[in-house]
Amino acid sequence: MKNDLKVITYYLPQFHSNDVNDKAWGKGFTEWDNVKKGKPLFAGHNQPRAPFGDNYYNLLDVEAIKWQVSMAKNHGIYGFAIYHYWFNGQLVLNEPVELIRDHPEINFPYVLSWANENWTDAWKNPENPTTFLQQTYGGEEEWDAHYEYLRTFFLDKNYIKNNNKPMLVIYRPEQIPDLNAMLDYWTERSLKDGFDGIDYAFQQIAFSLIPGSDKSRFMGDVEYEPRYAQEDLRENRRFKKETLAAWRKLKKALPVLGQLKQKITNKSDDEFTANDVKIQSYEELAKVIVNRKPTSDISIPGFFVGYDNTPRRGYAGTVVQSTPELFEKYFNMQVQNAIQNYKSNYLFLFAWNEWAEGGYLEPDSRYGTAYLDAIKRTMDKI
Repeated sequence: MKNDLKVITYYLPQFHSNDVNDKAWGKGFTEWDNVKKGKPLFAGHNQPRAPFGDNYYNLLDVEAIKWQVSMAKNHGIYGFAIYHYWFNGQLVLNEPVELIRDHPEINFPYVLSWANENWTDAWKNPENPTTFLQQTYGGEEEWDAHYEYLRTFFLDKNYIKNNNKPMLVIYRPEQIPDLNAMLDYWTERSLKDGFDGIDYAFQQIAFSLIPGSDKSRFMGDVEYEPRYAQEDLRENRRFKKETLAAWRKLKKALPVLGQLKQKITNKSDDEFTANDVKIQSYEELAKVIVNRKPTSDISIPGFFVGYDNTPRRGYAGTVVQSTPELFEKYFNMQVQNAIQNYKSNYLFLFAWNEWAEGGYLEPDSRYGTAYLDAIKRTMDKI
């Protein structure tokens, strides 16, 4: 049994204004604008959310990042998985991670997660979104330029590496046309920099669900929660529905079976709606996660604080509300599951500061540091 588990939390850098978002959403837009739009859509809905002490920080301020790192270090968080945005050489939201790279006194492990999707207004117009930046992948010339940027982080002593291999998470590898060729090119470049290759990992479940996906270049299948648990529940419901249909068909053919004291139900208590908002049970999803076992040697366990994207999507959103007590109960169980059953010594947690999606550990006006305290208590025990 290993006891060197390291918790990595997803980190969103969209808490400062930039030219792209100014054009898409209006001058001065930051993620805090989304957060402040939150409102309760049903009885008991924990909205709006607000940071403790009205700490609406700006991630262009290195002192704000130092505060985040201090909070994380003091509560058992190993590192951040910071979203990286690259559009054929155009960088977006790159300043915070560059501050982390360029200020060695911050001294905190981190890894990049390339969020390789189009930059759109899908939050506002999900049916017909406007694309502001198109995600393209090009050929060797673009791969080379992209690697030249990535290597500035790989060479940082605080960048997360495994056996002299910098780790790189890719959000949606299935969208990259020449995926293997690109990864092989980057691997070759990394060898020239003195590394022993690159440890690639993928994040979104879609890559796992596509039949025949070539995972041969990847060392990590990050179980991005609650997405993996939601898919597991969907499969469970489908199985129950098919079983119920088969049972009814058999019962009709053989009426005597109706006398058996067996019951098959298609009822699901993990999901319902209120005022058209989809609500899922945190406890049901957490139970699925802590009972999940690795599907391969490259599986990396995940967990989540909560989920609520109604500040972005309104009534079209999904709500999964937790409490610090529920979180601590199931986080502790997931840590034990990770230690006992997974080969990886990482656990990816959603999230450090996804405030507009209800996934954050940072102190808020309702619970203060309760979620962080729960992590510290759990990690102090292993």
